Order: sequence, then C-alpha cells, then structure tokens
Amino acid sequence: MPSCCVPNCTENGGHKFPRDAKLKKLWLKAIRRVKFEPKSGARVCHKHFVDNDYGKIGKYSGIQHQRRILKKTAIPSVFSWTVQPTSETAREKRLRIRTSRRNLFQEKDLSTQSTNDIQILDDVNVSHQVDISINQPLSSDIISEVDQISCTKWTQTSNILRMFSTDLLLTDNESVNYYTGLESYSKFKLVLSTLMPMANDIKYRWSRVVGLSTDDQFLMLLIKLRRNKPDFEIGKIFGVSKTVVSNVLISWINFVNDIWKLIDIWPSRELVNFYMPENFKRNFPSTRIIIDGTEIPIQKPSQPDAQKVTFSQYKHKNTLKFLVGSSPGGLLTFCSEGYAGSVSDRQIVERSNLLQICDTGDSIMADRGFNVQDLFANKGIGINLPNFLKGKSQIPGVLLKHDQKLASQRVHIERLIGLTKTYKILTSELNQYYVPIASKIFFICLMLCNFREGIVHK
Repeated sequence: MPSCCVPNCTENGGHKFPRDAKLKKLWLKAIRRVKFEPKSGARVCHKHFVDNDYGKIGKYSGIQHQRRILKKTAIPSVFSWTVQPTSETAREKRLRIRTSRRNLFQEKDLSTQSTNDIQILDDVNVSHQVDISINQPLSSDIISEVDQISCTKWTQTSNILRMFSTDLLLTDNESVNYYTGLESYSKFKLVLSTLMPMANDIKYRWSRVVGLSTDDQFLMLLIKLRRNKPDFEIGKIFGVSKTVVSNVLISWINFVNDIWKLIDIWPSRELVNFYMPENFKRNFPSTRIIIDGTEIPIQKPSQPDAQKVTFSQYKHKNTLKFLVGSSPGGLLTFCSEGYAGSVSDRQIVERSNLLQICDTGDSIMADRGFNVQDLFANKGIGINLPNFLKGKSQIPGVLLKHDQKLASQRVHIERLIGLTKTYKILTSELNQYYVPIASKIFFICLMLCNFREGIVHK
C-alpha cells in the first residue's frame, strides 16, 4: 500500500490526487512538495483533511453515507506546520491574548495603539496562522499567504484580533440581545441548531468562505438583520472583506429561508384551542388566525414604472407589502410573499394561500381595512371586523363584533408586527441589492420572532 506523500507523514494509503488541474495544483501547494509530480499511486492520507471535507449525506438519496466520502472540492489543510498546539500552556496563552484584546478595544482605538500595546501581543508568542482554522480547508489565497509567512509578519488579521466574534457572547447576554434580538447565547445556539448539520455544507453564492466558522457566519447574518449595519462595517468587525460579507449574507439568507420554509408553522385547530388565552375562548372561540398588513420601505427604484408600482398611498413612499397572521396564542403562523406597495389587501389575500389553509367554521380576525369578507364567506369562514353599526352582517357566515372587544384582542398581531420591526433591516429603506430577496428577509425575521419569549399571557 503506498504511503502518504506529505512530508514527515508516515501513514499508509489515503486519497488520490484530483484529476482537475486547478484543484490538483492546490493540493500540491498545500502539501509543500517542491518539484513533485504525483504518479497514479500517490496518496494523501485522511489525517490531512477535516470532517467538513467529507460528505455525510448523499446529494441525491438524502441518506447518510456508510463510509466517509471525500468531497470533490476538498483540499488537504491539516499538517504539522498548521495544526495549533492544544497543550495547557497554549490554552493559557490564548486566554491571555483574548483578555488583552478586550482591554485594547475597550480602552483605546486601534488607530492610536502605542508601541507597548503591540509589544503585549508579541510577548505572548502568537503563532500566526494567517487566520487558518483547522476546521476549515485552505483556499488558494490562504495557501499563498502561508508560503510567505517566513518573510512577512502579520500579513492578515488573525481571528484573535477581531473586534467581535461568537466567543464574546458566551457570558454576555446583553450583547446577544443587542446584536441578534435573541435573549441569550443558549437561544442563539438553539436557533442555529435548527439549521444543522446542513449549514456545514452550505453552497455559497460566489466562492467558498475560509476562516469564518459556521457560528460566526450565522452571527454575521443576525447582525445584518438586527442592526442593519453596512457590509463594510460588518467586514471590519469580523476581519474580512466587504465582498466576503456580501457572499456570506446572500448565501445564508437563501439557505435559511429554504430550510425554514420546510417547517409547517400553520398549527392544527387543536393546538390553536389549547394555547388560546381565556379571553379569546370566552369571546371568540372559533378564531383561527388574526391577520394584518404591514409595509417595509425600500429605496426608490430607478425605473419610473417600478417607482409607480411600489409607491404606497398609505405610507407616501416606495414600499413592499406583506400580509401577516398569528394565532390567538401569539405564534406567527402566516406570512405572504412581498408585494408592491400599490397592491391592495384584497389582491394579496386572493394571491396568497390563506383561503386554502383555513377550514370551514374558522373565524379570522382583522381590522376595517380588510374589506374581503366575501372571499372568506364563500368558503364558510367567518371574519371578525369592527362595526360601528352594531348588528349582524348581511354576508352569510361572517361574524361582526364590537370595536372595543376587538381592539383588545387584535393587540396580539400589532405587538408581533412591532416585534418584527425590531430588526432594523425592515425599518430602514431596503437597499436595491436586497430587494429581490426581500420576501426571504422578512420571513426570516418573522421566524426569529417565534423563538422569542411569549408576548401573550393566558
């Protein structure tokens, strides 16, 4: 059995070199063999690959592999010159580095650091790995920088010098809430767990991301949604370029939307009744959903036709409109696609699937603006609307209630819509770059609100 061709490696067997010329060149550069031309029997053993380099689930079958299969895009990245030490001394050094970093960024601006500050980092003998994580494969750019380490120092900002990372969230729930909208770090990990293990094999929009963990990438997405910081600023926070930030955000928005769309958030009639507050059970026991419309502002389109279609007479600006629904228990259970601001409520209801998912005998609660009673009455679905002229509706199957009672009940959906607007990306004018995926952004923000603590009391 042929031995591994990596220098100083004594293992036998392994993986063949790829046939693709570009990928083969990256392998050769990674293993650092000068003037080496691999023959048909040349091998690189499994010790030089990380777990993420192996496919765990079949691409077409969806079934877990019985044996580890190397991905076609995998590049060896674990070597004696890249693996970080794990001794107790090394861990103490990393702890001192983290403490020094926090002090530096809290007390001084990086642009005015003194020579003594730089010396502090140098004294702890930082093993500069050009931002290489042993859990991530090498790219051609990173490999190129690795080759230059011997003649160049501090060629790239290391992970330990980032202004922000998930490490800082471990004991600081206030920061978690400020940057993500979630209550604690454990809630952050819970939300991320709904996307695992698929997030480890995410297909990026442009190129593969190196040097950012899955946690950091998800945190980057939440910061964008919660604080709506520019891509340039997020890049500075995480020590990456603006292009990498855009690649991560677009890829993760599409990925998270696709995964969470598979979740059936429409509850059964039994679940709605079980979690229904007592005041609903007394006054409106047949209520299945409370609906309302909301709009998010967008930048004024350059085309006159687009400006006209997206202009909202209600908001007096260019917007996208959504129909949102919640159960009486406070769970957001319905979200339509985004429509231009000039589209009427009736058109949104007709184009959505709300009529199809409601059952005969259900009641829908809405405000006076939703003059769509006939759409629901044709299916035997009641709709609770405020009515100043107290009396029965002329439309069969439609339930009309008094304003005062309905106002107290509809506060549920108003508060939930307000909760989605705590994600500032929905309150500022959405950049034209993100308008094509605005429906996905809104849906993700809505789903994140479902992970928050309940706002409705029994």
